[in-house]
Amino acid sequence: MPASQSRARARDRNNVLNRAEFLSLNQPPKGTPEPRSSGRKVPGPSAQPPPPGDGARERRQSQQLPEEDCMQLNPSFKGIAFNSLLAIDICMSKRLGVCAGRASSWASARSMVKLIGITGHGIPWIGGTILCLVKSSTLAGQEVLMNLLLALLLDIMTVAGVQKLIKRRGPYETSPSLLDYLTMDIYAFPAGHASRAAMIAKFFLSHLVLAVPLRVLLVLWAFCVGLSRVMIGRHHITDVISGFIIGYFQFRLVELVWMSSNTCQMLISAW
Repeated sequence: MPASQSRARARDRNNVLNRAEFLSLNQPPKGTPEPRSSGRKVPGPSAQPPPPGDGARERRQSQQLPEEDCMQLNPSFKGIAFNSLLAIDICMSKRLGVCAGRASSWASARSMVKLIGITGHGIPWIGGTILCLVKSSTLAGQEVLMNLLLALLLDIMTVAGVQKLIKRRGPYETSPSLLDYLTMDIYAFPAGHASRAAMIAKFFLSHLVLAVPLRVLLVLWAFCVGLSRVMIGRHHITDVISGFIIGYFQFRLVELVWMSSNTCQMLISAW
């Protein structure tokens, strides 16, 4: 036995693979399973398997990602068309916002453009209508003014409700004025000045006898009011177009529920 052991040691010493520079050749490559006959290795701290619940937790977190973080590999045609129109609307509105700030190209004309927009504001129109209603002495005039006041109040409530529901911001970060807070015209969609101007223009064209030049000026005034809101950066183009459409339908609604002269006299006497 001692002779066989000494021969085995001598053989191990003469083996080239037992040298320090060749020790890595004796180790099995990574990823190969160890033979079953080898002793079981005690896992160290670096080789600890992950807890069984980590994989399931990561899968649940990946499934709970918001929709905007996920890539839609097959978007619908309607989605592509809507996003394209929205991008065009924002781009064109920013280009037309020539009076949005002090550094804009038409910054010197900002005061005049804002003045055009104020002519379509709700507070001056409501105050002027009430003043004319108090001064009016004819039944026909009081009937028209009472229905105009109803249309103006309907416009303010409709625009405020839709704006509160949509909450769309304008193309530029502009803070609303005090008059905008009074009429609850804070958000961009729809444009309250545009809806009011369209409704008033249609109302006057239907219930007042005006010459052709005045009728043309009335339509141009409504258009300029809507354009001024885009130029100062408060609304997008689609906001103004939607405001014109809403103003027309408000006029049609007032025509359907038109208050008669007796009803107007009863309301005036109660007031």
